[in-house]
Amino acid sequence: MTKLTHWKKNKMKPLSSFDVTVISVCYKSDNVINNMIASVPVTVPIVLVDNGNTNEFSQLPCDRTISILNLDENIGFGRGCNAGAALAKTDWLLFLNPDAQLQETTLQALLEAAYRYPRAAAFNPKISNSDGSPYFKRRSWLLPRKKYMRSGWPSSDTEVPVLSGAAIFVSKKLFETIGGFDPNIFLYHEDDDLSLRLAGFGPLMFIHDAVVSHASGHSSGRSPEVAYFKAFHMARSRIYTGRKHGRPFPVTSSIIQALGLILSPSVVFSKRRRAKAFGFIKGIRAGSSEVVSIETS
Repeated sequence: MTKLTHWKKNKMKPLSSFDVTVISVCYKSDNVINNMIASVPVTVPIVLVDNGNTNEFSQLPCDRTISILNLDENIGFGRGCNAGAALAKTDWLLFLNPDAQLQETTLQALLEAAYRYPRAAAFNPKISNSDGSPYFKRRSWLLPRKKYMRSGWPSSDTEVPVLSGAAIFVSKKLFETIGGFDPNIFLYHEDDDLSLRLAGFGPLMFIHDAVVSHASGHSSGRSPEVAYFKAFHMARSRIYTGRKHGRPFPVTSSIIQALGLILSPSVVFSKRRRAKAFGFIKGIRAGSSEVVSIETS
């Protein structure tokens, strides 16, 4: 474990609008976004990225500094975050899912952590599901098993191998230095890829006293069409990021995973399961084609 430099609390300045911008990429998020906004301190500016023009943002509070970036096309989570970050004027960014909520002291705790661990590259708060259970990303397809962590929250501030995209706290300068989220990743593994690139500049930290609740958004629904869409991008991103970060046999392992989906008895009875299997296969074909073009270019 990397040794970290600690900071004395009496040097901490109060939280203000000059410190942090909250950036939230929204896709059909009208039913949750006002709760998220209400949880953010009033001095903190918020950037809402309307991904694909799918939100009305009605009844937003008029006494808040809220910028809305309208995107006519759904450009994906990572590219949406990049677009929102470009509007931020603060030193620090908090990428926050629209179905997440902060506690009163969350941002203060994250800012204190940034001073306490000056060598750290980025931070995750302690994220909980809506029922209070831990929402902790302890592993990634892009990491070897020896780097996996135990399930559940660590008991104190801890260096972690990967960050969850539900709430990432990072300096704007470093985010811009690494080029933000990879624009080639539409959905899935984009936070893993960002984490590994950030880790080249310093430790990734879990901050125990910075608490965020997360509803694990279900706004996109559970239809066969949504299942196909998600499975396609899951397979495509798995192959793309696997090749990018040198994971062994990304195409072969994805095909094995696809066989598991196809051979599952539930495929016979569930239209959504069949759509997921077909979407995954289609995503493998797309990802494999991209690998060939990369290798031959």
